Amino acid sequence: MKTIQPRKQRKMLFQAPSHIRYKHFSAPLSPSLRASHDVRSIPVRSGDTVRILRGDRKGLEGKVTRVDRKNYRIFVEGVTREKVDGTTTFMPIHPSKVMITNLNLDDKWRRESLKIEAAVKEAEKPVEEEKKPEKPRKQRKKKKTRKTRAKKTKRAVEKEKTEEKEEQEESSSG
Repeated sequence: MKTIQPRKQRKMLFQAPSHIRYKHFSAPLSPSLRASHDVRSIPVRSGDTVRILRGDRKGLEGKVTRVDRKNYRIFVEGVTREKVDGTTTFMPIHPSKVMITNLNLDDKWRRESLKIEAAVKEAEKPVEEEKKPEKPRKQRKKKKTRKTRAKKTKRAVEKEKTEEKEEQEESSSG
């Protein structure tokens, strides 16, 4: 996104088409899955097993039964609320508040996308380049102060003379 204004960020989020909303459903993978697939996060799908990381139901694990792209929420088995009339309904959870512990790999497309993402990550790893020897930088000449010689001390005058001699020797030798 090209803007940092919260108003425009929210507008883009809630007016996003379905194929872009899909990417917003990404949730981190568990450490074991991350190691085996070389991917940090992947969009949540129905059939995935997730662990809830935030809220009252923190620590519960269950299968994702439904994904609501319109409201940016997922519904997990076992995470229900009892209504006033006694019926139970699933509680909606934002996908960023869960961690995927088991992937549903029934879909061929999803298996392939995991392989492609892992290959892209490998290609993005920085390759160490051979270090080229650096050329020595040229030293700048010191600017002379505008003070008159009469005001300078003997030591400063002698120092200035020696510096001038060194510069002349360097220029004649190099």
